[in-house]
Parts: sequence; structure tokens; C-alpha cells
Amino acid sequence: MNQESWMNSKWRPAMGWTYMAICILDFAVFPIGWSVLQAYADGTVTSQWDPLTLKGAGLFHMAMGAILGIAAWSRGQEKIALSSTPIPTTPPPTPKMPINSNSEDPAYRNTRND
Repeated sequence: MNQESWMNSKWRPAMGWTYMAICILDFAVFPIGWSVLQAYADGTVTSQWDPLTLKGAGLFHMAMGAILGIAAWSRGQEKIALSSTPIPTTPPPTPKMPINSNSEDPAYRNTRND
């Protein structure tokens, strides 16, 4: 079995969780905190939060989208390569009808009386 380090095997989920945390902070937590801070300091909210990750035409989000998208695609290709080995399959067993000499009482009868 191939022993990879934690960082080699878990960097894709770590990037996803990091990006999600940055978005939650920049679009939810910091704007609320900024408004509360202004309300406590001056009594009124005079300016709104300007998201840090949207500076520079949102290049941060485009870069993270590219990194996460390519990482997801490459992981999919790895899984396809691992699962390309054929797995032998056997057909399911067919049920055998019992031989019944009494034709009035079949072995498989309708018990719901439909």
C-alpha cells in the first residue's frame, strides 16, 4: 500500500475548506463585525464593508476557482484510472421452479387472491 503524507492526500479538501472559510469571513462575518464596530464607536453606520477578495476585479476568486476546478478534474481522472481495472462479475443465480406433480396446488400461487 502506498503511504502518502497527509498533505499529499488531503490538500484538495483543505483548499476547498480554506476557500469556503475565506468567503464566509469576507462576505458574512467581517461585514457584520464592521457594522457593529461602527455602531458601537459612533452610534451610526457610515460606511459599508468593502470585500477584500473582490479587489482587483475578483482575481482571487477566479484563481481559486481554477485551482479547485483543475484539482477536482485531476482527482476524477485518478479515480477513473484506478477503477479501469475490470472486476469479474458473475451472473445472479436463476431461481429454479420446483417440480410439482399436483397441478391443482402450484408451488408459487397468488396468495393475495387477485
